[in-house]
Amino acid sequence: MARGATLYRAKLEISLIDRSIYAEPTVSLAQHPSETLERALVRLLAFALCYEEGLEFGRGVSATDEPDLWSREGDGRPRQWVEVGQPDAKRLVKASRHAERVTLFTFGENLWRYRKAQFEDFEAPPNLSIAAFDATFITRLAASTGRQIRWSVTMSEGVLFLGTGEETFETPPEVWFGSPLGPA
Repeated sequence: MARGATLYRAKLEISLIDRSIYAEPTVSLAQHPSETLERALVRLLAFALCYEEGLEFGRGVSATDEPDLWSREGDGRPRQWVEVGQPDAKRLVKASRHAERVTLFTFGENLWRYRKAQFEDFEAPPNLSIAAFDATFITRLAASTGRQIRWSVTMSEGVLFLGTGEETFETPPEVWFGSPLGPA
């Protein structure tokens, strides 16, 4: 029998100081059987950092024509396109032709290899932003996560503060291109 998705219920307290966004959404996060917990949590973190009304999770890793997160205009066109992981740079360029804003949150071991392979001689479109999370930060976050997630996410002056109720994490994501963590 095929294993189904693992569901997480998340209550977020979001304070994006530099963008003057404050919200307390409750969302369900489905971790696909082939997806690591770390990747699922970065999707949730991306949701918090890119929060706006109408932002929603895509259909998942098996839906290759959709991003991990997006918000759309009334006519269905993507307004915000958010990717997680290490996608091909061509995918990001293609998305930037269709969406107002494209953001990538990347993470994992050996990010320098990914950056060198995909972005060494890359001319980023003006609406593309990329930020990288430290692998240790993501691993520690995953180790402290249960099925009921309660996060307090604060972003101020390029530093992310994340409280889980039991632990507090702080990290300055490394910005590669654009302004993924500041005003749109």
